[in-house]
Amino acid sequence: MNAERKSEMQIELAQRMNELSPYLFAELDRKKQEAQSRGVDVISFTVGDPDLPTPQEIVAAGREALADADNHHYPAYAGSQRFRQAAADWMKRRFAVELDPDEEILALMGTKEGIAHLPFVLVGPGDVALCPEPGYPVYAVATRLAGGEVHAMPLLSEKGFLPDFSAIPPGVLERARMIWINYPNNPTAAVADRKFLEQAVAFARQHGLVLCADCAYSEIAYDGLEVDSVLSIPGAREVALEFHSMSKTYNMTGWRIGFVAGRRDVIAALGDLKSNLDSGVFGAVQDTAVAAMQSWPATLAPLIETYRERRDLLVEGLRGLGFEVRRPQATFYVWLPVPGGDDVAFAHNLIEQAGVLLTPGSGFGPSGAGYVRLTLTTARERIIEALERLGGIDLGTRA
Repeated sequence: MNAERKSEMQIELAQRMNELSPYLFAELDRKKQEAQSRGVDVISFTVGDPDLPTPQEIVAAGREALADADNHHYPAYAGSQRFRQAAADWMKRRFAVELDPDEEILALMGTKEGIAHLPFVLVGPGDVALCPEPGYPVYAVATRLAGGEVHAMPLLSEKGFLPDFSAIPPGVLERARMIWINYPNNPTAAVADRKFLEQAVAFARQHGLVLCADCAYSEIAYDGLEVDSVLSIPGAREVALEFHSMSKTYNMTGWRIGFVAGRRDVIAALGDLKSNLDSGVFGAVQDTAVAAMQSWPATLAPLIETYRERRDLLVEGLRGLGFEVRRPQATFYVWLPVPGGDDVAFAHNLIEQAGVLLTPGSGFGPSGAGYVRLTLTTARERIIEALERLGGIDLGTRA
């Protein structure tokens, strides 16, 4: 067969690609671009990407780190000693959790990368991962790509958007290897108290599960709320991993840096996997993250106050339009029940009639149907304009 004929043949993709559906936020970005191509001034409340820049003192540390010739070489796979020590120091200051930086902390290219790779360490054909639903899509997608099965744990309003462990069938538990929790929660903005974390640790120990806690929003909290670490629960370090991100806390989404902490044998296994797939986090980014963690909590206060003001403006505005909406205690999300219960149709109506783009809750899983998610990463003046636009159309909120 000549090269020309071969190049014309259709390539058959690997079977695992059938597990992928279009990534929710990529689809939303496409909708935004379509509307903009028609001349619509779109106000987007979709992707959780802070609109404010990385604090200048952190950026200055990044510039200095870029000039350091030591950072121009391959970094250590697990993260530099300096980065892992800074992460351990931050965990001790923030949560009073003592960790071994050499064996209980691993640097990540953002927590999404670590979350996506972890199922490849823990699950295979016939194994199950317990995933919250609605939830961050990567938990389930990565499990399926790794050959495992997903058992969804519905997060329902009447249960405070907490999973009901007692509802998981015994046959599923026998095959389960890992369980995900995510509080403060994306997309519902729910928070979990210490009692729930204690229950989660006990449940994981009872059933031989690795408890995986995604804590990307632990520092985005309001009105005096202090979020607990699952690793602060006695015995948790033997069963749990906890993921922390620089992205949301320090407006560093583009820098791609985070870490996972906890159970040392799983940390080592994830490190072994990653050493075969990547060459570690750029040293200058690690040094910048060190400066960010050392700046905590001083750099955080003005950011939280900005989000709090936006939260109050948006919630009161939505209530004024007839919506019943809960004021979130944490995250930069508002989880809004929609009139009529059809979240996709509701979101479509808003982009078509008002140029306002929201995320349909069903995109996070079937239990998200009937809700839309809005972010607080939109400037105050744009929130005001969006509320004015919504006030000019029929939202179905009034009899």
